[in-house]
Amino acid sequence: MTLLARPTLWRTVGALMLREMSTTHGRVPGGYLWAVAEPLAGIALLSAIFAIGFHAPALGLSFPLFYATGLLPFLAFSDITGKLAQALNFSRPLFAYPAVGVFDAILARFLLAVLTQLAVASLLLGGILFLSETRATPDLAILAQAAGLLAVLSLGMGAMNCLLIGLAPLWQRIWSIAMRPMFLASGVFFTFEQVPLPWRDLLWWNPLIHVVGLVRRGLYPGYDAAYASPTYLMALGLGVALLAGIGLGRWHRDILSDL
Repeated sequence: MTLLARPTLWRTVGALMLREMSTTHGRVPGGYLWAVAEPLAGIALLSAIFAIGFHAPALGLSFPLFYATGLLPFLAFSDITGKLAQALNFSRPLFAYPAVGVFDAILARFLLAVLTQLAVASLLLGGILFLSETRATPDLAILAQAAGLLAVLSLGMGAMNCLLIGLAPLWQRIWSIAMRPMFLASGVFFTFEQVPLPWRDLLWWNPLIHVVGLVRRGLYPGYDAAYASPTYLMALGLGVALLAGIGLGRWHRDILSDL
């Protein structure tokens, strides 16, 4: 019987999601709504601050919209991979129960993080489009494609981080250091086409630049982001997820014994 066909899977995953929601924000007035409100307010504030200094975005008329289309994918990727990296540690006390498995914990954290980030992105982009003159034309099919590919990529990288941190805790610091320049290398403040050669060819291998390109393709009429490759994102995300799944299946007992 496959993992997804297990009769108790979704009941277990649902219970784990509810546990995390109550654990992280259950004692705060407003509850889990703060998981959406906090990043939403932070991104909105940063967008307003940067809009003061940058009046002419590379695309469209609104700098807050241009900035948000780059920042949202980066922050969503960072949040989801970070949550998955700590999935085993977060749910460790529950693995004593036969109904709770390693992949249940990863799937629960993944789904909750994805739904939270979708809520943040929808509210922020919807607010910018409603409150300001952007001349953007949202293409929901392309935006859904970008969100789906970002979720697959985040699942693969997050699961791999979970495995590597469990086997070598130093990896957490290495990953944290590596993610810092990614903020600048993911096209938050510029478009891929503005980068001169040969740096553009190197930048192409950054998967987040592809996601940002797809998001902007879905919002800005006439911007085709020809460089963005859904095939590359899908292959990378699924490939890394497969390797991580094999590794977790093989070494999860060793990892849990060391936590």
